[in-house]
Amino acid sequence: MSALVMESLNKSYGDLRALRDLSMEVRAGEIVGFVGSNGAGKSTAMRIVLGVLGADSGEVRWDGKPVDLAVRRRIGYMPEERGLYPRMKVSDQLVYLARLHGLSTASAKAAMEQWTEVLGIAERRGDEILKLSLGNQQRVQLAAALVHSPDILVLDEPFSGLDPVAVDVMSGVLRDQAAAGVPVLFSSHQLELVEALCDRVGIIKTGSLVAFGGIEELRRTDDRRWLVDGPPAGSWLSAVPSARLVSHEGSRSVVEVRGQADDGVDQELLRAALAAGAVHEFSLLRPSLTELYRHVVSTDSVVTERETVSA
Repeated sequence: MSALVMESLNKSYGDLRALRDLSMEVRAGEIVGFVGSNGAGKSTAMRIVLGVLGADSGEVRWDGKPVDLAVRRRIGYMPEERGLYPRMKVSDQLVYLARLHGLSTASAKAAMEQWTEVLGIAERRGDEILKLSLGNQQRVQLAAALVHSPDILVLDEPFSGLDPVAVDVMSGVLRDQAAAGVPVLFSSHQLELVEALCDRVGIIKTGSLVAFGGIEELRRTDDRRWLVDGPPAGSWLSAVPSARLVSHEGSRSVVEVRGQADDGVDQELLRAALAAGAVHEFSLLRPSLTELYRHVVSTDSVVTERETVSA
């Protein structure tokens, strides 16, 4: 199965390390979210995939072969900074870009009509870009990435500035593209959206990929937290030495069990609670992607170079 692979990418600007041995794979038919704080290296990695920037070392491959100009022509790219001609009409803009990708005039016009219809901007085809709202400009930018039926999609902050309806439209388009076998890589600061939409997520910090995997995989932790709705934990928790009380409100307690996952300890916790009284709820609490991200990004690490870059 075809995959877009970034392997051991490094990029420096003088003494500033923008990427540090970054390796990541986006498989055909998969949506991968790329998250990190401003300046973490997301855009730098995407620009290397596109060939806009050259890596100091490492390689980008598609279908097992190094990405060359022919492959890059088959990538649909949406930059974070809008790259549209402001005084050009929407229809003319999209037809022009499709023609640059090798489509005939008739095919380019048909593709323009298709994507402006799908993205809800058909009635704005005759408008100049500068006269559109920021959200509609974003829709045109996505249409520009899709107009040549790309084999790969690389989108930098595609949901920025969109209202909820537009977010739903764009999410549907990305799901449809993945269902057609297109690998989709996109960056976003909207972590709840990333969690809902993506098959896998990569978290980047100061140029290094510090976590990568499926949502459920990333949410697994060695220390499990349980919600116990029943007798106050103070009356029974001491019976389970490896557990501690995290919080308590009314009849609901959040209890953490430390160490490797062990069903025996979890059952011991439940038995101890039941011995003290009726238990109405006993459920495992997994961290959300937002909580995981905050933990990963806020964890201190030793970095000798300056840690900010417009990346």
